[in-house]
Amino acid sequence: MASLTLTEAAKIQQNPLIQGVIESIVTVNQFYNYLPFDQIVGNALLYTRENAIGGVAPVGIGGGSNVIPAGAKSPATFTPVTTPLKALIGDALVDHFIETTMGIQNSQRGVQVASKAKGLGREYQRQFVLGNSATDPLEFDGLAVLTPTAQKVLAANGLLTFDLLDELISKVKAKDGQVDFLMAPDSALRKYRSLLRALGGAGIGEVKTMPDGTQVDMYRGIPFFRNDWVPEAAGTGTSTITDIYAGTVDDGSRKVGLAGLTSQVQSGIFVSFVGEAENSNDTITRLRFYSSLAVFSELGIAKLDSVAVAGTP
Repeated sequence: MASLTLTEAAKIQQNPLIQGVIESIVTVNQFYNYLPFDQIVGNALLYTRENAIGGVAPVGIGGGSNVIPAGAKSPATFTPVTTPLKALIGDALVDHFIETTMGIQNSQRGVQVASKAKGLGREYQRQFVLGNSATDPLEFDGLAVLTPTAQKVLAANGLLTFDLLDELISKVKAKDGQVDFLMAPDSALRKYRSLLRALGGAGIGEVKTMPDGTQVDMYRGIPFFRNDWVPEAAGTGTSTITDIYAGTVDDGSRKVGLAGLTSQVQSGIFVSFVGEAENSNDTITRLRFYSSLAVFSELGIAKLDSVAVAGTP
């Protein structure tokens, strides 16, 4: 006599379904949680950078030597900067039939809204590094654009060294030389640990425990964050090249470092239920993120440009 088959048994027994969705699309960015966001009223933030200091000069005392030279009369000059907010939007459309009849284990709308929120965060993180309003006016400018040439250390495909890291750190002067972060993709962190091992250690240098308990590498007491949104490329020979950033975060004064920008009226990612679509049986939930990136002082950011972190140049 044949026993009960698995096929027949399955007809009266459902397998358990874990609630929620397990992420498989992940780009590591340890820095994002520590980026301060500044809320602004209006659709742009205007600030002024020092361009030239008002002239001064030594003069003699009496006897006709006290004539004030022209150089002492030159005024200070300034450069105005405007950082506009840009709009990131995602619409979650769910068929009303699906939403109301297939939402026992997981909310169909909730899952789609959560995915859209993740997408907005990922797009902000991409633009934080690679945004370029010159090539796409809908984007805000990221670090690759906002780092001035004078703040770059040109590695020219040369291998990463401690000397290059030191030179990079020396470029950051906005907080009187204080550096709040180093940031690079995982390949650069692996090369950094390789340099430590070459010194005879175990390849595990200083580690900083962040306020949320996350541990990150450190160099010279500076947290060294992994950010895989910083791109890698093929260099000369068999090398892999990337960029390493150093900088400061703003302290609330809007004068010294970098900060994310968002609208004060509706800050961060906000969700609105739009309602039912006119020409379909869908419900629409809209997510918005009005945001940008400000580098208040150009001395608050620096970039080690095109450094080899793998292979042979």
